[in-house]
Amino acid sequence: MQVKCTLCDKIDSLQDNTKEAKKLRNRRTYMYLCPDCRERIDKKTKERHATGRFYLFEENKQHDPFI
Repeated sequence: MQVKCTLCDKIDSLQDNTKEAKKLRNRRTYMYLCPDCRERIDKKTKERHATGRFYLFEENKQHDPFI
């Protein structure tokens, strides 16, 4: 299966029987990132976490005792 990175437009090939290939086939909304872009995003995110100014906002959910 040939896939294209959404950030750098690099074309890679994946084995048809891998978990990632199946996820991309069945759910078209998932995007493929090449290993270089994935590593770059991972590195930059960890740098932002290290600054101490990185916040993740969680949704406030009401607890329903009947569910």
